[in-house]
Order: sequence, then structure tokens, then C-alpha cells
Amino acid sequence: MRLIERYLFRQLLGTTVLTVTAMTGIALLTSSLSALDILVSQHQTAMIFLQVTLLATPQILSLILPLSILIAAIVALNRLHTEQEIVICYASGMSPLRVASPILQLASMVAILVLVLNLWVQPACYRELRNVLEAVRADLPSTMITPGQFTHPGAGLTVYAQSMDNAGNIRNLFIDQTRSDGVSATLMAREGRFAKRDGSPVLLLRGGTYQQLARTGSLNTVSFDEYPLELGGFVAPIGQVFYRASDRYLHELFFPDLRQAWDRDHGPELLAEAHARLASPLYALAFAAVALAALLGGTFSRLGYVARIVCAYAAALVTRVLGFVASAASASNPSLDVLQYATPLLCFAVAMYIVLNQHPKRGPALQRALVPAGTPA
Repeated sequence: MRLIERYLFRQLLGTTVLTVTAMTGIALLTSSLSALDILVSQHQTAMIFLQVTLLATPQILSLILPLSILIAAIVALNRLHTEQEIVICYASGMSPLRVASPILQLASMVAILVLVLNLWVQPACYRELRNVLEAVRADLPSTMITPGQFTHPGAGLTVYAQSMDNAGNIRNLFIDQTRSDGVSATLMAREGRFAKRDGSPVLLLRGGTYQQLARTGSLNTVSFDEYPLELGGFVAPIGQVFYRASDRYLHELFFPDLRQAWDRDHGPELLAEAHARLASPLYALAFAAVALAALLGGTFSRLGYVARIVCAYAAALVTRVLGFVASAASASNPSLDVLQYATPLLCFAVAMYIVLNQHPKRGPALQRALVPAGTPA
């Protein structure tokens, strides 16, 4: 890479890093709002909240990086145009391809980074995220009790508690349960606490009453000092974590376990996810080419390039939306998977055709064009 090309590369790299940092911060702030429910309603620690937010970051980055290349390339090239540096490059005899090569090289690096994120980092993070969410779901105090609210943690079970302290002591409990045989029972207790007996979760109730309405219509009331309420029938057992398509590695998407009913029924969806991960890095190259077509693909303009920049953003938006449509369509029709690759490749080909088929003036011819008529040499 020659000196002037290294200079252009450094200009683009700095802008790209700033763009990625800013967009990632905004995306993390947005995604953290959806994870805020874990911290508030399920009484989890700030560490769990931070862990859930960070584990979702790789997928966000794979979407942000191609957009960052588009924004950074447009910003950097527009600045270089404003400061007449692109004109100097052409005046020195550089071809459009040589001017574009630093952007294409940076876009290629970003594409490789996105591919690594898609194939290895995202599945590893999402698997850990499923494990964390499963552990949160298994946390009985957080899933069953929301102080001051009625909750329905299981079929036929309604729970209300006035308060619960950090030690797990629950005050003024109201529990209504309907058994599978149709018998309804209501428990009210002064206090309670979660525990385990013989390996099964129970809610130890103290100082309360047990009221049972029989099918005959009679009401039986019993007072108790301590009553262990078995929760095994109301709380789903914790088994093997189920990994969705987004959590699986590439070989698991292309070669699913056909012994599993879900894998047999969702084969096209798994295949579409695999092709989407392989195709998404191509958008970095496509968006870089769009930026080049907008700012290098036309004649020099002293009035700026606002209209071209707007068209570039619109073209990138349409291309990405078409990519999402192709991905969604291929989930039900595997023969459409080729469209996931065709969309960014066609965008790249058209944009590069615009760039390479321009013939800017070079050398003395460009210098004469830039000097106003009548100016002495």
C-alpha cells in the first residue's frame, strides 16, 4: 500500500472506529431496556442484567459493522472531497480503483470480522445467554413472588405477597390453587419461605389457614402452624436447555439432529439461518461500494454531494430490507436461499460498475479544468 493509500486508509479507519463505538453504545442502550425486566420484576442483581446485555452484543455488532462502514466511508470521503484531497489524488494520476482500494480493504476486514462473529462468537454467547435465562427462570423467589402483585407462576396457581425481604422472608401470603381433579384450595399465611424437601421445591407457610372447596360444595377450613406447599407440580422442571437457531453453530444448522422432532420440522428455518450468517458479511462490501459510487462515481461538484449521499443511504436501506425479506422467505422455501447472497452481491456489482466506469480528468487536464477561465498560468 503506497503512502497516499495508507493516508486514506487511516482517515477511514479512525472514522469507522468512532462510528462503530457510537452506534454500539446506542444499540446497547436500546437492548438494555428489554433486559431491564430481569432486574426490576424478577429481582435479579445488576451483574445478571449486565451479563444478559453483553451476551447479546455480538449479534448487534454483526448488524452495526456494515452500516458503520457505510457511514464512515461517506463521512471520510465527503471530508476529503471538501478539502480537495480526492481532486489531488486524481490530479496525481490515481485511478478510481486505487482511490477506492483503501475502503475496499477496510470493508474486507470488517466482513471477515462479521463472519467470525456470526460463526463462532454469537453462538457461544447466545448459548451462555440461554443458560443464564434458564437459571433466572429456576429462581423460584423471583419467578413466583412479586410483592404487591398477583402472579401466575403455574397453571392453576395464583400467588400474592405483601412484601419479601432480602433474606427471602415473605410476609402476608395469599395462594389460590386448583388441582387437576378440580378441587380448589386457598391458603393464607402470615409468613413463608422457600426451601427444599427430598430434593423438591416447597414453600413453607407459617401461621395461616387452609380452605378447601370440595366438589360437593362444602367448605373445609383448617388452621396450621406450618404447611409445606409442594411446588413440583406448578413449576416446570429444569432440564436440558433448548438451543434455538440463533444459538447454534454452523454445522448444527446445516446438519441438524433429525432424531429431534423440532429439528425435523424446522429444517428450512435452520438452513436459512446458516445462509444468513454466511451472507451478512457481504453487506460490508456492498455498503462500502455504495459509498464509493455516491462520492466517486460522478463528476466533481463544487456544490456538495448531499443528494448523492441521501441516495446512497436510501440504496443501502433498500438493499438491507431486501436481504431481510429474502431471509424470511427462505425460511419457508429453501430454494430462495440464493437470494440472500444475490442481494448484497448485486448491490456491490452495480455500485462498483458506477465507480469504475467514470473517467475523471487527471494530471494537467484536471488542473486546467479547475483553474477559472482567463486566469494567467
